[in-house]
Amino acid sequence: MRQLIFIIISTFCILPLNAQKSNPAPSVSTTDEYFETKIVDEYRNLENLESPLTKKWMKTQTDYTNLILSQIPKRKFYLDKRLEFDKRQGYSVSNLNITNNDKYFYLKKNGNEKAAKLYYREGFLGKEELLYDPANYKSSEQNHEFVINHISPDLIGSKVAIAMAEKGKELAEVIIMDVKNRYIHTEVITNTMPANVGGIKWLNDNSGFFYTYFPIKDSKSQDFYKHTQAILYKIGTNPKELTDIFSAKNNPELKIDEKRSPIILDSNDKYYVGMLLDNNYYRQTFIIPKQDLLENKKTWKTLYTKEDKVRSLKLVDNDLYFLSQYNAQNYTLCKTNIMAPNYKNPEILIPERNDEVIGQYRFTKDGIYYTTTKNGVEAKLYLYKEGKSIPLKLPFSSGSISLQAKGKDFSDIWVSCSGWANEEQRFKYDIKTNSFSPENLSPITDYPEFKDILVKEITIKARDGEEIPLSLIYNKNIILDSNNPVLIDSYGAYGYSQSPFFARTYLLWVNQGGVMAIAHVRGGGEKGEKWRLGGYKETKPNTWRDLIDCTEYLINEKYTSKDKVAIWGASAGGITVGRAMTERPDLFKAVILEVPTTNTLRDVLTIGSNVDEYGTLKDPKEFKALLEMDAYYHIKRGVKYPATLITGGINDPRVPVWEPAKFAAKLQSNNTSKNPVLLQIDYEGGHGNDTTVAHGHSNLSDIFAFAFWQLGHPDYQLKENTKK
Repeated sequence: MRQLIFIIISTFCILPLNAQKSNPAPSVSTTDEYFETKIVDEYRNLENLESPLTKKWMKTQTDYTNLILSQIPKRKFYLDKRLEFDKRQGYSVSNLNITNNDKYFYLKKNGNEKAAKLYYREGFLGKEELLYDPANYKSSEQNHEFVINHISPDLIGSKVAIAMAEKGKELAEVIIMDVKNRYIHTEVITNTMPANVGGIKWLNDNSGFFYTYFPIKDSKSQDFYKHTQAILYKIGTNPKELTDIFSAKNNPELKIDEKRSPIILDSNDKYYVGMLLDNNYYRQTFIIPKQDLLENKKTWKTLYTKEDKVRSLKLVDNDLYFLSQYNAQNYTLCKTNIMAPNYKNPEILIPERNDEVIGQYRFTKDGIYYTTTKNGVEAKLYLYKEGKSIPLKLPFSSGSISLQAKGKDFSDIWVSCSGWANEEQRFKYDIKTNSFSPENLSPITDYPEFKDILVKEITIKARDGEEIPLSLIYNKNIILDSNNPVLIDSYGAYGYSQSPFFARTYLLWVNQGGVMAIAHVRGGGEKGEKWRLGGYKETKPNTWRDLIDCTEYLINEKYTSKDKVAIWGASAGGITVGRAMTERPDLFKAVILEVPTTNTLRDVLTIGSNVDEYGTLKDPKEFKALLEMDAYYHIKRGVKYPATLITGGINDPRVPVWEPAKFAAKLQSNNTSKNPVLLQIDYEGGHGNDTTVAHGHSNLSDIFAFAFWQLGHPDYQLKENTKK
């Protein structure tokens, strides 16, 4: 029997790399018409994920991809190095929550553990205590591997809500623990997504909390994000008996769109704020007296609308603080009265800066601390006090910084600093001595293998004259001989900035002889509102053309050549990378599309909230924009396309797995080059989150290996029998 298996595997191994043509995807063509434009969709049938033919084809493709990747000699290099780094570091800490009475709750993962556990201590110097191990959740049942993806202690740290998720599913199950005696309540909250939607907001008396409920469990359903409800749960009651306090169903007078998720956002002593969560950059928000909400009185009033261009709301006494982009590209920090808010002409505390975008701000009794960034990669810290902004010198130059504070009645302020090649470090700032004291919960680790790595922040001129920020990470001894393998990561959507972080992925790429580039293309938030709107709906072509222009710059400056360039885009970055590839297939040697948005014409029908970012099929201009950004539609027959690795997550609620599957099917059918087109479905994952650390490392390891294989790195070339 073993000999038979060996013969079968050996035969499979010698299949040519474009063997998918002998196993084409099943095709049932459909034609749609929008504004007198006919759209032919050759693989509409693959959207039916329950079809046995679809399931079989995706599984066969994944098996083939894994077989090919297994022939790369250093396929597991990245995985092994990351696990080695985890052990070297000893442990890592995340999701830190500090209560006002100085109780610390956080997740901690030791280097040899699969998943993080929940820990607790009294004060920074207090004794660490283990509260909960996710391995204990449903431990009597088989085939479960849960991770903790969200924690929320109550206001005094007497109870903590713990959200459990598995296999990339973003819907979680929430358990409640009494901290003092470690008692786990028998009631379990289900169908919620606190890590991504709404969080968990405790009542002032800690008797319960608000959360957002998803009535549809199936993340593959087109109705998954519809009809969500903000629920008030009281500890000890039956969680199946829902107390709906804010939703389209409960509040018809508010005319809430069923596709928008209602969440309880913020509060002070008098009011609760509710927001309708969607993919719009600005959102509709309501306010209600606390007692009215708790008594289920329907006295919600509009607080602000999308047209007011308000972000980052905070309530303090009778004042409302917010960041505004009303007549300001890079934000102003403003203040107005809750009783008679004026968003068009508020009190401006911190005016707009020409080349710095205001980011986070935090209240203390000493003033307001706030951050700014230039080009999304150069961070600064200020203290606003007595009408003036005082710059504070950071412990070291940082690409990004984040703030944590207890609130207006305390002086406590913590600053976390990091960069592309700098491990994140956490400091407590003392205003009396104007000094930063390290308060790291994770050990700072030495990485001698990265000592020769440099980071260079530049801007390049795009075809229309716009200056595009470009981050370059490389070895200081690099030779500009056009022969360096370059991997370019790019996103460009939702106003999201690709801020610097300690990117071991990037650094390991450089350590193997590559150059890493991050193209901060339009559509992101690196340069304020104009940057976001410069790659949005009808202006979306700027996004992928910025990536093309960055690539040509690196080639012209002899960092690399066409045969040495790979581009990488995840999620909405699939539009950027997919369209760069279909517009200029000659420019790239390899393309990685990770859980990518590649079929926007169909995506906006499935994920309704994406209409806010991409456009609607009901408007002729926005339809044309959707058509232009649809990479699947732009695959043409008879074109020589680059080598492509396309991944999808079977449990992905954000980008349905049929999007990457359809793209792979059409690309395989139309491509005339000998370059491989590989589809890999993660049957234990979703959108890249909520799996074990090792699982995430393994997925990145395949991306890393594929790129180096295609760019000709000698240590990553397939064995001879696979090339035949």
